[in-house]
Amino acid sequence: MAEYQARMNRGFKMLKRLGREGMMMNHKEIYPDLYKLSVGHLFGDIWTRKHLDLRDRELITLTIVVVLAYGSGIQSHCRSAMHLGIKKEEIMELLIQVGAYAGWPRMANAVREFGRVLEADASKRKAAKRKTRAKAR
Repeated sequence: MAEYQARMNRGFKMLKRLGREGMMMNHKEIYPDLYKLSVGHLFGDIWTRKHLDLRDRELITLTIVVVLAYGSGIQSHCRSAMHLGIKKEEIMELLIQVGAYAGWPRMANAVREFGRVLEADASKRKAAKRKTRAKAR
């Protein structure tokens, strides 16, 4: 039981580092065992392994979700990459590299998904500015 809790704690810490604390809550609601596997095994065991740093793991994972054309995964991992300090230009270069090897349509899909992330983030920043100005009045 102690090992299980240690894995879950590592998983929760990793999700926080990735800026994804609220991730997979639908898994928890629909099937708690899947949630426990995802948090404990995927994020607690796999993402915390030695030999690759977090930035490398995120870039690898982003590449994979782009190649497999996972729309929501692309958005989620673009957000995590940016949360980790990976710049827009670096993400775009990753997408170009993937396009050259995995196909232009996959790259184009990923650019659309990344564009949605950038638009949503810009909208949030504008709303926060409006809210700040309204409070100042």
